[in-house]
Amino acid sequence: MRLLELLLFLSNIGLFVLTVLFKKAWRRIPVYMLSGSASLLLVIHWTVEGYRAQLFFLYCITIIFLATSSYSYFKKSSPKRVPRFLLGSAYTAIALMLVVSAGLMYAFPVFKLPEPTGEFKVGTQTFHFVDTHREEIYDEAKDGKRELMVQVWYPAQADTGKYAPFIPDTRILRYMAANYGLPRFTFQHLKYVSSHAYLRAKVSSAQASYPLILANPGFGSSRFLHTTQAENLASHGYIVAVIDHTYNTFATEFPDGRITTSTTNDLFSPDHDYRTESGNRDKLGTVLTDDVAFVLDQFELIQSGQVPSHIRGSIDLRRVGVFGHSIGGATAYDAAYDPRIAAGIDFDGGLYRLRDREGMRKPFLFINSESEFARLKTVMDNRIYTDEELKHMGSTREWMDQVTEDKKLELKRIRESVDIGGQFLYIDNMEHLNFTDVQFISPIFKMLGITGEISPSRANTMLNAYMLDFFDKYLKNQGGSLMKGPDSRFPEVKFVAPLLYTMESIKK
Repeated sequence: MRLLELLLFLSNIGLFVLTVLFKKAWRRIPVYMLSGSASLLLVIHWTVEGYRAQLFFLYCITIIFLATSSYSYFKKSSPKRVPRFLLGSAYTAIALMLVVSAGLMYAFPVFKLPEPTGEFKVGTQTFHFVDTHREEIYDEAKDGKRELMVQVWYPAQADTGKYAPFIPDTRILRYMAANYGLPRFTFQHLKYVSSHAYLRAKVSSAQASYPLILANPGFGSSRFLHTTQAENLASHGYIVAVIDHTYNTFATEFPDGRITTSTTNDLFSPDHDYRTESGNRDKLGTVLTDDVAFVLDQFELIQSGQVPSHIRGSIDLRRVGVFGHSIGGATAYDAAYDPRIAAGIDFDGGLYRLRDREGMRKPFLFINSESEFARLKTVMDNRIYTDEELKHMGSTREWMDQVTEDKKLELKRIRESVDIGGQFLYIDNMEHLNFTDVQFISPIFKMLGITGEISPSRANTMLNAYMLDFFDKYLKNQGGSLMKGPDSRFPEVKFVAPLLYTMESIKK
């Protein structure tokens, strides 16, 4: 909650108390003076902090108090007595508006993102790439080439300019709200949230080059929802490129003003059988994996100077990592079959294209939410669901048997990665969207179960620590202490890799 909007809210509380509890003769001058002060605060708030829709009722109350108190103060004759019923109704309406305003201020605060923990300042730049060799299959017009927006965060020289905004363009926020089934204005306050990165700042000259990490948001997500992770890695000496996978994001804006929205949700339907659903996911996954390979191609061109950028010459293409969340985590794993990628991280993402190729012998870190691990644990334990449980889950035995078959193969792939230095973890009280910056947007997400019981700052601290430790180990040949086993600083993190070696179905 910002200072001026808090003061404005408290001023209106004071006006309401004065009006309700004090007699007319005593309250006329104090209410007039306080309403004037509140109105001045309103103007300053609009000028300095900016208007936001969640405070509409608060703005109305301020104006109402100013109008009524001014009328009462300057009118020479005694005002007519207002019927008690109308007066009570007015007080009730104002009280309700204050309660609603307080609720909205709490539910949708203008928050501050956690600061990066590394020694470097952070710069950011956005690229528009067009793959002229691929047709866009998820565009309804079906006559265009595959286009991507990619935002890059990197170590920067010290800068005294302004931070870049958290949101690349506020027009996309209406689509984010629609994605959650909320009114289009719900997230408009996010335009006031700042990042910790300077726009197009110079690359730090502290090192000749920096390892590259490619990142992939999940289904219906966006690149800006991984800002804190990207900024933190950049502050520790990495160049991080987060890919907006067009038509798999809730919205992507292109330089010419076009905005695309998600169409890939059409691939999934409760009417499909399991193999159709799985096949559609593999089809989407193929496109996402090809996006990563194409973006890596573009960074080779940037490094050589064929694509203009001030990060030219600063990218160490011999040390490339990848990470992602949800289907983006699966994309990270699948993309790592590319020999140019050394290691990666999968946040809570079930793998795809499991039968298309042999296991990948590269270190990978798999971090699951508590719920996702619980589902995998039922497979590890060879759990057989009763008919009643299947009915409650809205599933069938045939469907669940096929899920189990695929999950056993997935666990085998995880085991193969652990064998050569990867890890398999889950985090207590963490849910699927705690792996993104969604967790900072509203505390009501925790109440609704969208995020877990863990505090956003705690979840962010742990994820950043384990990400950094893993990439330091495999891209910089340093660190790696957190990969060795439980750490007393992070008791919520559970190492479950040993369980993989007890599963007969995935043993060598």
